[in-house]
Amino acid sequence: MTTHIASRANPSLETFSTLVGTRYEMYNSLFSSLPFHRVEKTGVLLSLLVLHCEDGYQRGQSPQEIVQSFFTQYTTYRTEQEQHDLLFRFIQYAERQVVLFDALEEAAFRDTHDMQGVGTLNQLSIAVQQEQAQEKLAAKLQDFAVRMVLTAHPTQFYPSNVLGIINDLSQALASDNTSQAHSYLRQLGKTPFFKKEKPTPYEEAISLIWFLENVFYRAASGIVSYLNAQFPDVAKQGSRLIRMGFWPGGDRDGNPFVKADTTLQVADALRIAVIRAYYADVRRLKRRLTFKGVEDLLRDLETKLYNNLFVPGHTLDLRQEDILQSLREISRLLQEEHNSLFLGQVEALITSVELFGLFFASLDIRQDSSVHDQLFEELSQRTDVLPKNYTQITEQEKIDALLGTVGSLENQALFGDDELLQDTLETVAAIRTIQERNGEEGCHRYIISHCTSALNVLEVYTLFRLGGWQPEALTVDIVPLFETITDLRQAATVMRQLYENEVYRSHLQRRGDTQSIMLGFSDGTKDGGYLMANWSIYKAKEALTQVSREYGVEVIFFDGRGGPPARGGGKTQQFYASMGNNIANKEIQLTIQGQTVSSNFGSVDAARFNLEQLLYAGISSSLFDRQKPTLAPDDDRLLQELAEVSFEAYSELKNNPVFLDYLTFVSPLRYYGEANIGSRPSKRKAGKLNLDDLRAVPYVGAWSQLKQNLPGYYGVGKALEALHAAGEWPRLQQLYKNSLFFKTLLDNCEMAMKKCFFPVTAYLAEHPTYGPLWQQIYEEFERTRKYVLLLAGADTLMADKPMDELSIQLRQRIELPLITIQQYALARIRRVEEQGEAQQDKQVFEKLVVRCSFGIINAERNSA
Repeated sequence: MTTHIASRANPSLETFSTLVGTRYEMYNSLFSSLPFHRVEKTGVLLSLLVLHCEDGYQRGQSPQEIVQSFFTQYTTYRTEQEQHDLLFRFIQYAERQVVLFDALEEAAFRDTHDMQGVGTLNQLSIAVQQEQAQEKLAAKLQDFAVRMVLTAHPTQFYPSNVLGIINDLSQALASDNTSQAHSYLRQLGKTPFFKKEKPTPYEEAISLIWFLENVFYRAASGIVSYLNAQFPDVAKQGSRLIRMGFWPGGDRDGNPFVKADTTLQVADALRIAVIRAYYADVRRLKRRLTFKGVEDLLRDLETKLYNNLFVPGHTLDLRQEDILQSLREISRLLQEEHNSLFLGQVEALITSVELFGLFFASLDIRQDSSVHDQLFEELSQRTDVLPKNYTQITEQEKIDALLGTVGSLENQALFGDDELLQDTLETVAAIRTIQERNGEEGCHRYIISHCTSALNVLEVYTLFRLGGWQPEALTVDIVPLFETITDLRQAATVMRQLYENEVYRSHLQRRGDTQSIMLGFSDGTKDGGYLMANWSIYKAKEALTQVSREYGVEVIFFDGRGGPPARGGGKTQQFYASMGNNIANKEIQLTIQGQTVSSNFGSVDAARFNLEQLLYAGISSSLFDRQKPTLAPDDDRLLQELAEVSFEAYSELKNNPVFLDYLTFVSPLRYYGEANIGSRPSKRKAGKLNLDDLRAVPYVGAWSQLKQNLPGYYGVGKALEALHAAGEWPRLQQLYKNSLFFKTLLDNCEMAMKKCFFPVTAYLAEHPTYGPLWQQIYEEFERTRKYVLLLAGADTLMADKPMDELSIQLRQRIELPLITIQQYALARIRRVEEQGEAQQDKQVFEKLVVRCSFGIINAERNSA
């Protein structure tokens, strides 16, 4: 009843309910003809299991009781073999249901989102004309950009062939081609989802290049072409407005499988992919531009692209400027001699080439600071470039020693006994090779994970010097990554020391007096909890902006954001719109990870809409004076108090001696690596599990599959309760009303809580070891829910986002059997381990756990 009433009041919700909810029920019935073993019975029984789960959890039953009673009441299966076979069929069936839902959401995107409304470039265009802000826009577009960096963080379970099917299926659904949609559903039934082996970093790269070719190439070019058309005298400088970045093949942090040859292979794949895109566009142009003078130019360009794409052994003889020169000459001829026929298509290709060059996406290199520490300690012992007592001297003395090095270690195999250190040296040479082949933008950033000091940055600067790069020719930006709460607090002090260093300051001058700094949300949340992590990053940005301006340096912030709010995701554009004048906004740079890629950028429509939202957020605040979101001192104090209370609550929880044991005991954490969705290990170091070495992706993912989503809200309730008790509630209400930053924090918190489902683990409440911890987490969930709703003046979570709320509800119903089966399997594993049952039984249950992970994570794609 509630949904029906809301639908009448909200046209977008009604459209979503019809085009996604109703059509899902209709197309779901087609699954009965899919080529599954005994599929008709599976579909009927799965529907019964959903109802049985809902009824069972209402009556307080455990997953084990629900599954066992289901077999007894609804099937004749009495042997474990029969029962396990049915559970695997349920999983297989539900996986395809999730794909169907994904495709329906993509197909309905244009109908459920206002493509010309709030936060779009159409709205920006209207506002600029009304405010006569063309000059301001021109100034902003001189150096503003949105940089989207695709990463291979393992939160995406779809193999690339399934992504292609989703894309084709959504197009068939959008055009109501039922016959074609049915064929794609049948194809899904025959297409395996499970990966028997981990992908290599190169395979991860190829999967993400699919999005570059099929989505971003068209979406980004369309946006810039639109701006060029709307503001022809303003936006020509905006051809660099959107930049793509890329981590697979370059991100070495904790991934022993990424080597220098991998980096070179991926760079080649990126270049080939973008040339392939240009070649396809030129071929299309050939069918239209059959005019004298133009035809020959186009044929020559096609031949050059063909040779560099298809001819084996052909020496690379193509440059971005070569392509642009040919296209600009064609454009001139069309305007002067052929009435500008099809000029728009040529201009669109020129825009694409200006955007993507021969690099498609800039390949970032990332390595942990500890590797560089080890490298220079070893160099001090194996060579004469550093003093032998290097490990014993002070940090400042180490800096002096590093900057005093002379000579080169280029082409020296110093670490034949240590692949990691040898690769670190070889990577420096690989970057030069990529720049020669793909252009400087092909690979021009080196990111330092766990950067804690100026020494960490100067180690990398020295690494390039020893690798044969001369200071005046060092075309690489060194990017420190600050992640933990302590590192974020000290970030401005570290940068001040660097800015005061003459050698490094000279390097920055040669790089345009610009310094990129990466801030990591995921590890910050794992370290300090949701509120403290977000607030610490905000305060770090303030301090870094101030110190950079003091030294005449333009700072660019690069945000390491994940998919769910617990890893910095959520309504990302609102965070950027909420940044005040005290935080630099020269560019918006952020990572796009895992399911965020497919959920927010899975189709051209979705990608264009979400890119426009980011562009609008970054541009509008600079253009229109009426928006001044800078926090007042009293608001700053309130947020600081909230963050500190929240941090104390989260720290107490994570320091509980059974905290990690609990997560290992009741979640699929220890099986994360067996899902074969990413090439990276789930923890940084071998040995006993600890929170510092555990990666944020499996940490947050385990809580998500557990349906407790703890990193997205824990501590928020205690913080709000404390300020309520202190009489600060009216101030908090005012802050919630006036600060988009604070409201966005709590909006994303609501999203994390909306996707919780505590009945699935309620059986733990009486557990002798873990019961108190479960109770503590549940009480904080209820406390947070109470105060967030009180602040929002709402009765239900996400009440102001009814379409997102409905999407989550529908998806949760699909995944309900999966989380039930997963918890049932985990309980059986524990019984095997405690009572010494047959080992082969344990292997079956472990497979059930891993297979359920696929559907659960994919179903939660809208966590982004």
